[in-house]
Amino acid sequence: MSLFDQTITFLHTADLKRTAQFYEEILGLPLVRDQGVCRIYKTSTDGYLGFCTHLETPVSKGIILTLVTPSVDIWYETLLAKGVQIVTPPAHNPKYHIYHFFFKDPNGYALEIQHFDEPLA
Repeated sequence: MSLFDQTITFLHTADLKRTAQFYEEILGLPLVRDQGVCRIYKTSTDGYLGFCTHLETPVSKGIILTLVTPSVDIWYETLLAKGVQIVTPPAHNPKYHIYHFFFKDPNGYALEIQHFDEPLA
């Protein structure tokens, strides 16, 4: 059996319009499917993120959406310029061998932009 072809993580949103504005205009993710009550965004070559209004109310505690890029500082400056509230500024975390920062989306989900000191693959 081979690995999966793609991954999609679906999360609940009570405000799809506000969520769409954030992910499309602030993060610049391409919308690949609009299903009315769900919108699916491309996050990487084979990774996708979907937001739906019909899912049960989320338990956002413990959920972190991590976007991996070598451009952590560029993303930090870009998000600051767009008025996104940053939870923690970029810093190196020696325990996990990463450089990262955190912010929140309009739904209250924690987002992390990070770079691994040593790539996963």
